Amino acid sequence: MHMTLISVRNLKKSFGDHTVLSGISFDIAEGERIGLVGMNGAGKTTLANLLFGGLQPDDGMIRAHRPNLNIGYLLQSTSYTVHTFAGMGAMSGNREGYSDTERFLELTSQLGLAKVRHWDENRFDGLSGGEKTKLAIADIWASKPDVLLLDEPTNHLDLQGVEWLIDELKSFEGTVIVISHDRHFLDRATKRTIEIDEGAVTSYPGNYTFYREEKARRYASQLHQYIEQTKYERKIQDEIARLKQWSDKAHREAGKVGKMAEMRAGVKEFYRSKAKKMDQQIKSRIHRLEKIDLEGVKKPKEEAEVRFGWDQPAKRGRRIVEALQLHKSFGERKLFDNSSFFVQRGERIGLLGPNGCGKTTLLRIMTGQETTDAGRMWISPAASIAYLTQDVSDLKPNQTVIAMIEDAFPSREQQSAVRTMLANMGLDESILRRSIGDLSLGERTRVKLARLIMQEHDVLILDEPTNHLDLPSREQLEQALIDYDGTLLVVSHDRYFVERICDKLLVFNNGTISKQESGLKEYTDKIAQRAAEDVKPTATAACSTSTTAMSKEERKEQLMLLDNQIAYVLGELAKHAQGDGRYEELDAEFRELAARKRGLQQT
Repeated sequence: MHMTLISVRNLKKSFGDHTVLSGISFDIAEGERIGLVGMNGAGKTTLANLLFGGLQPDDGMIRAHRPNLNIGYLLQSTSYTVHTFAGMGAMSGNREGYSDTERFLELTSQLGLAKVRHWDENRFDGLSGGEKTKLAIADIWASKPDVLLLDEPTNHLDLQGVEWLIDELKSFEGTVIVISHDRHFLDRATKRTIEIDEGAVTSYPGNYTFYREEKARRYASQLHQYIEQTKYERKIQDEIARLKQWSDKAHREAGKVGKMAEMRAGVKEFYRSKAKKMDQQIKSRIHRLEKIDLEGVKKPKEEAEVRFGWDQPAKRGRRIVEALQLHKSFGERKLFDNSSFFVQRGERIGLLGPNGCGKTTLLRIMTGQETTDAGRMWISPAASIAYLTQDVSDLKPNQTVIAMIEDAFPSREQQSAVRTMLANMGLDESILRRSIGDLSLGERTRVKLARLIMQEHDVLILDEPTNHLDLPSREQLEQALIDYDGTLLVVSHDRYFVERICDKLLVFNNGTISKQESGLKEYTDKIAQRAAEDVKPTATAACSTSTTAMSKEERKEQLMLLDNQIAYVLGELAKHAQGDGRYEELDAEFRELAARKRGLQQT
């Protein structure tokens, strides 16, 4: 039995009139693996900040049962700026504020940032979201924390980063608390789930899949009890109505007067007695109804339904985008070179490649926010392009949501449509009066999506659109994009999302961009077949021996093949629950691929 590490008692937290947490209590044991889940704005990040000590509660307490408890807190990636990492370039000297320089450099290498030691200060100006996350993770790990508090750790991580994180969490001896909307990551990294809903917490003794199944079971059970209780209430109400009829008749008979009143004295007394008994029975049944209303089974709350809608895009020509011999670098760092491709109307293209390879930079070139160093990017002048960036900090923090809507849409009809859309996305009227800076990142993402959806566009460029969205919103967005009839270009590390909505790929590999005329599953199947032919499934040691003679470029190619094969296996894993025979087969295949990859990396 693990000892209690942290106790939370009657914790309350509000921001203005908005109550986020309402008297919650729970314990965290040493070595636990906990997933924090809930709708956007439910209070997950607020609770994490309270546990870390960055916020103070309005009431209640948080008590650590170990002195000098070291909590490593990974913020959401948008909280990190260039200045956060300023000074990390000179790694050969002392890193003030970091306990173990070599450990930090080793971790960044394992996460795919092998040359951090040699980066100059300018290199930190062009960090991708994934690179920021990796540096922050390495920094936290190097501090040797007792508790890891991870807020959306996989949002921008590539496959290598996610694989490393899952492996490290398995060997980490401390306590782990994870906020994530990554279903597969939660299943593999957590063993207990705490749901935050309307300011209260409910604990489930299992991973995310267990939580969803158990929550559905509890909902069905409560709904059944509520329906049976409603039938019982109706029966009591019918009895009350019947008793009232009899009571009214008894009162009328007992109150009759006339010549024969003296002769009717016995009859009147009978009816008085009967009326009194009827009234007592009515009171008893009314009391029973009141008790049911107070103590009975409540109607279970249905999960919020999130709906997205899209205007039908106009059909304006065939070719939307054409890139000819593109080249782009930042200083000495080359992102891509001599790359050509085109995008036709109606194509649904996913951008695939590791953190820092230039995916977001390419999207910025397409939208005119960045220029190429060489080559030509042509965009059809008839194309109406909408660009959803990773960053939600570009909204005015002091502006209310309703003021933003009024600025963006002059007509009352459009404003009403946006408000209805926000309501469909689970954001009620109270959200409209709040400042954008007071909203959670997930709520801000939904506000940006609502604004984008209401504008007429025939090309959507989405950079990590599912980041910060809760799971119901992700699933509904997936379905809405499947129904969308325009052109899509998507950057996402959510493999299930890309597999569902994209039928073609732009692959970033070894400094070039190539277009693949197939979706992610078909592409990874092809890569897996090549990997099986080129790299025999041997043990790690044998793999190391056989790859010793490989050139650097050959090793890079093999690692790329393995990465994509691992991507496919992870995508398939998400379709099966633990305990399923197919899940065990895929999990074994994943471990074998990971071992082969480590063997290649060691050489």
